[in-house]
Amino acid sequence: MSHPNYDVFLSFRREDTRDNFTSHLYAELCRKRIETFIDDRLCRGEEISSALCKAIEESAVYVVILSEHYASSTWCLDELTKILECKDRYGREVIPVFYKVDPSTVRHQRKSYADDFVKHDLRFSDKVDAWKVALTQVANLSGWDSQKIRN
Repeated sequence: MSHPNYDVFLSFRREDTRDNFTSHLYAELCRKRIETFIDDRLCRGEEISSALCKAIEESAVYVVILSEHYASSTWCLDELTKILECKDRYGREVIPVFYKVDPSTVRHQRKSYADDFVKHDLRFSDKVDAWKVALTQVANLSGWDSQKIRN
């Protein structure tokens, strides 16, 4: 079993949340001295790097920020697949945050998620089924919905 070097690993689509929700969450985690991994590099690969896989393996908790276009990123989808693999292997916690997207949209790959998968089917047909299963799994976990206001 891999020993965690990070308390939290943040998974997010940069264009949707980096300069708003994710940056605020990251700052607050740091303020609380919670060792948090965030990938600040601009990633233009089709597969996640070995360094990123290592960071996922070495994280205790995963916060997956599912936004409107999270599924447009093959990088995010590969990352999510790896996160869920580590959840199963090590029993680690995954906390989904539904940022301005309904959990059922993610769970059933509707709306923008459906559109994104039409594009992915052409180039990544060998991975699409695994990505869809991963999105359904994460959407079925108890998490936070940014569209619901708690009193």
